[in-house]
Amino acid sequence: MSGTPLAAYLTLALILFCIGLYGALTKRNTVIVLISIELMLNAANINLVAFSKFGIVSNITGQVFTLFTISVAAAEAAVGLAILFAFYRNRKTVNIDEMDQLKY
Repeated sequence: MSGTPLAAYLTLALILFCIGLYGALTKRNTVIVLISIELMLNAANINLVAFSKFGIVSNITGQVFTLFTISVAAAEAAVGLAILFAFYRNRKTVNIDEMDQLKY
């Protein structure tokens, strides 16, 4: 089997996941945190597709799970941005440190 080995896909997914984890844990801007979560979900998608391609029996199960993950990520981004817009309208900031109350 020629082409890119499984280790290359796993390394790429590991790098993306670590960048996303670093951004989600250290940044104070909510938009950056949402982007970091998207990076972590994309790393999981790369793993799903790679393992479905290089598995013992090559099938499309990983691609199907990836489509579900992409749709969940899109819904998460839409809901997260809607909450962020509502918060910005009330508080005029997007810092996570100032999101300590549910009610204004």
